Amino acid sequence: MAVSEAEAIIMEVLWRSSPRSAEDILAEVGPQQGWQEGTVKSLLNRLLKKKAVKAEREGRRYLYAPRLTREQYVSQESKGLLDRLFGGRVAPLVAHFSEQKKLSKKDIAELKKLLQELDDEQS
Repeated sequence: MAVSEAEAIIMEVLWRSSPRSAEDILAEVGPQQGWQEGTVKSLLNRLLKKKAVKAEREGRRYLYAPRLTREQYVSQESKGLLDRLFGGRVAPLVAHFSEQKKLSKKDIAELKKLLQELDDEQS
């Protein structure tokens, strides 16, 4: 399931705290995004159709909660990025960041540790 950038903003709100009403979501993200109630409700309807969220009626309003976990979303997005830009391979991604000087000493230490752990698992 592909989640757009705007839909991901709604999902982030729901991952932090749910269930939430459309009005709650609007109050949290509307001002900084410049969104009106109709925009939030349209995004929620798109997410409902994709089965990324579920809705439960409470009185005269609906409360929304995520069906798609943040972990599932991150996994989908990272796999898509790797597939589109790097042929599904991690090494060219890391090489790209190292060429662009985007890796800190801490990043490099964490990568070394991860590689060592992966190597130990395969031994």
